Amino acid sequence: MTLAPHKLGLTVELRLDEGWLTVCDLSRLVPGRGVAALLPDGRQAAVFLDRAGRVHGIDNRDPFTGAAVLSRGLTGSHRGRPFVASPLLKQRFDLETGQCLDDESVRVTVYEVRAA
Repeated sequence: MTLAPHKLGLTVELRLDEGWLTVCDLSRLVPGRGVAALLPDGRQAAVFLDRAGRVHGIDNRDPFTGAAVLSRGLTGSHRGRPFVASPLLKQRFDLETGQCLDDESVRVTVYEVRAA
């Protein structure tokens, strides 16, 4: 989801099976950095605002280590696709599909995100 600069004051929400969960105010997101959100079932999501103004939500758990750290990863782009690199072992995850760019057999959950 791409957001225009004039849409500040909105809240970021993730779509879960039960409906939409409010994560934070859009103004709390810094381009290129992530925030972690605790989900009702105890899992965590990582939410990012990329430098193009798009908001993304993925699982915060690094599948290679089991640590909940992806929200602290470095963001970038590869062939025009936004990704986050795990701060631990540096595997990159596509923020739109969850696919690991360094190991095709691994992916993380992607959440639908909106600003409302």
